[in-house]
Amino acid sequence: MGNTIGFWNVISPASISCTPPSQKAGLQKLWADAKKSRRIKADMVKHNVKFHQLSYREMEHLRQFRRDVTKCFFLGIISIPPFANYLVFLLMYLFPRQLLIRHFWTPKQQIDFLHIYHDIRKKSHPEVLSYLEKVIPLISDEGLRWHMTELCTKIRRGTHPAIQEILALRKSFSNHPLGMNQLHASQIKALSRAMLLTTYLPSPLLRHRLKTHTTVIHQLDKALAKLGINQLTDQEVKSACYLRGLNSTLIAEERCRTWLAEWLQISCNLKEAELSLLLHNVVLLSTNYIGTRR
Repeated sequence: MGNTIGFWNVISPASISCTPPSQKAGLQKLWADAKKSRRIKADMVKHNVKFHQLSYREMEHLRQFRRDVTKCFFLGIISIPPFANYLVFLLMYLFPRQLLIRHFWTPKQQIDFLHIYHDIRKKSHPEVLSYLEKVIPLISDEGLRWHMTELCTKIRRGTHPAIQEILALRKSFSNHPLGMNQLHASQIKALSRAMLLTTYLPSPLLRHRLKTHTTVIHQLDKALAKLGINQLTDQEVKSACYLRGLNSTLIAEERCRTWLAEWLQISCNLKEAELSLLLHNVVLLSTNYIGTRR
């Protein structure tokens, strides 16, 4: 969350007032997010509160704002050279999905870009499943081998797995060959794509980033379970589902709430050593859910 303070000076009210109307609304939203993030961080310091001790909405706000700031930071870097601003504006116009954050997307772009991003991560699903099938002989417990075979077969046939079928495999994902520290580099890259994270990093950094990202989602899940799904707005539910691998733009709100409840039931029954299962759950629980295939 360290980028928040440095970013504070970039989107000042003065800069917003000099901005064309088409971009002003986006900057105002970003400015409001920055103020809220700064307040949350200040309260954390004042009351000696850790990230995982925050409320669900505060945790989610900081997580999303950090991603937004990272994207803006990249734009700031490439606009440093003299006269580079003109090139940056051209690039933003040509590549709004890659360079602009959600505040500057039109409503149509938001839907279109979410579909594009999901299509990108969906391409990794067969690779993730193939890896699981490949390592079945390496699982020492015969019963776990049978459960894994049944689960992969069911998903290949287009069936949505039951919660208990996934939880039955918890021990398989806590050590070799599917523990977070034992996953092969190819699976780490496939899971990074499934989580919409860059794969252009060395394997140790990819593994560390996946661990961090999965841990944050697990902490969010615990906070959300405490709050209650029924307390979320429809948009908050759809955003929560999308973050966890479901293309919620295609699914009715009630179906999204049902899926999110299934996810939480799995997540809240996992220990820290079993978070590799939560990571794979992005694929296992979303691939065949009703309405997700276009």
